[in-house]
Order: sequence, then C-alpha cells, then structure tokens
Amino acid sequence: MVGSEMAQGTRPRVAVIGTGGTIQSLGKDSLDLYEYGSNNGVLDAAQLVDQVQELASIAEIIPFASWTKASTAVTPSDWLVLNDQIHRVVAENPGLSGVVVTHGTATLEETAYFLNLALKVEIPVVVTGAQRPFSALSGDARLNLVNAVRVAADPASRGQGVLVVLNDEINAAREVTKTSTYRLEAFRTPDLGMLGYADPDAVVYYRRSTRRHYPETEFDVRGLAALPRVDIVYAYAGADGAAVEAALAAGAQAIVLACFAPAGTSREQSVVLIAAMERGVPVVQAARVGSGRVLAGAALRRQGFVVADNLNPQKARVLTMLGVSAGMESEGLQRLFCEY
Repeated sequence: MVGSEMAQGTRPRVAVIGTGGTIQSLGKDSLDLYEYGSNNGVLDAAQLVDQVQELASIAEIIPFASWTKASTAVTPSDWLVLNDQIHRVVAENPGLSGVVVTHGTATLEETAYFLNLALKVEIPVVVTGAQRPFSALSGDARLNLVNAVRVAADPASRGQGVLVVLNDEINAAREVTKTSTYRLEAFRTPDLGMLGYADPDAVVYYRRSTRRHYPETEFDVRGLAALPRVDIVYAYAGADGAAVEAALAAGAQAIVLACFAPAGTSREQSVVLIAAMERGVPVVQAARVGSGRVLAGAALRRQGFVVADNLNPQKARVLTMLGVSAGMESEGLQRLFCEY
C-alpha cells in the first residue's frame, strides 16, 4: 500500500520520464552485463513501463520520452531541457502524485542535484537507474523502477527535495554519490547515510536533508539556453598550472578544485589559481576524497577561495554553475555553499 490514495482504493498518477542509460538498455543475452552498450538495444519510456507489469498495481503510469542516451553523453544543456520538460509535464497533467526520471548511473547524481536546485514544482521527483541492463539475469532495473514509482507516489516524499532511489534505498540528491563501478549497492551517502528505505511493506523515512532544495530555491532557469562553463581541476602530487590555464583558455567562468583533504593543492597550482581569482574567476575548493567538509580556514579566506562544505567536486560544479549564471562572485558563491 502506497500512501493514503492507495488506502482509499484509487491509484496515484505518476509520470515516468525516460532518458536512457543502463536501466533502459538491452544486452545481447541475459549474461551481457558489460558490453550491452554496443548492442544498441534501448527501450523507450513507454516500452520500459509496458515491460514492468507490476507498476499497474501501484500507480497509473504516464510515460514520456526525453533524450535516450548514455549518461556519459549528458550535458548541462540536457539538464535545462529536462528541467523544462518536468515543468511542462506537471503543468499539463494536473493531479500527478509524482515524477520519476530514469537515467544512466554515471552522471545520475549530477542531474539529480541540478534538478534539486532548479525545479519549481510541488510534487516529489525521484531519479532512478540501474547497474545492470534491463535484460540481465538478476538485474535491478525492474525493482528500481517499481520502488522509484512507490516513493514518488508516497505523500511522505513531499518536501524532501529530489530523491535518488536504487537498491531499495532512498537518498537525497544533494548527498548521494556513485561509489562502485558494477556493484548493485553503488549509490551511497558518505558520512550522513540514506534518508530511508523502499521496503516491501512500506516506504519509510528516518531523516530529512535540511539544506535548501526545490521548490524553495533562488534559481529559476526555465527557458535558459545555456549554463556558464565551470571546469573541475584535480589536485595531485606535483600538479602544475597547466590544467588551470587550459580551463581559463577554454572560457571557464569559474573553477572547482578537487582539492587535497582537508584542503589545498600544490604550490605551483595555487599560484595559478590565485592569479585566476585576481582576474575575477572564482575558485571553489571541494575535497577529492568525497567525505567530510572543507573548512573556511584563515589561509583560504585570505587567499579568496570559496569552500564547498561537504559537496563533492561534481556537485560543487553544479551549484557553482547556477551561482555564476545568477551573476554571483566569490562572496555570493560562498553563501550558496553555506545554504544549499
């Protein structure tokens, strides 16, 4: 039973927007768990829903196609298209209980976090994917989709921000990251843990994310044609300034440094980064280790760096892009990382 609507004998209505990825992919046989991408077999959203007959007992599903591509090919322009589509689907289908987006897992966390910051809808939005293709023996695609629909339809999911549901676990888009290449338990929230479970008997929450999220954010990118270029530069032993210079030459309007833990980078890289900030290009330090906060120590403040709190570099890039698109410089960006 899912929420009060199921208790009253009426099915909730959930939109499923398909964007491709492993969850919609077909291998050459049931043991094709790796090379399926070269098979060029992909279900569209309607076909995916039709193949999972269990969905009919949970909700009335309305499928929509968006793009159909591997998530390694997803771009910030695609995020804008998807954001506009979700708003359009919700506006044109009154009475929806929630929206599910199917997505490849490689960049799922980035798309989910962008939506978490940009959406202006009131209903739950859940992003799901799969580690094994739809055709696989012991695959996770069907159950992940079923559970995502259950979570999207559950009234308890309202006001939680964008949710990521895989492997029976509910995580916050802001906090979750992919931690394994092929294991089913790939999506984890370091330090803070999941929000809850999509268990066989019920959708259960144990905590909430307290950071700002849709719809109560200051970002509205509907109709925007492009997002500003923000590049991630990696800190490593002996790093010089070549990658920073290349990013600036390519037109980066801000740089996210995947910095050492707890903060900082090599002396040579720091020189070039400080020079970039003096030219008006903000630099955000986000720890490359994927766990813990980057603290705004005296040295970093004196040098002018923005610190990303506990956001990983790829999530820090998303927030930075939105901040720069709103005309923010370092001081404004630092406020965002304290609030979002």
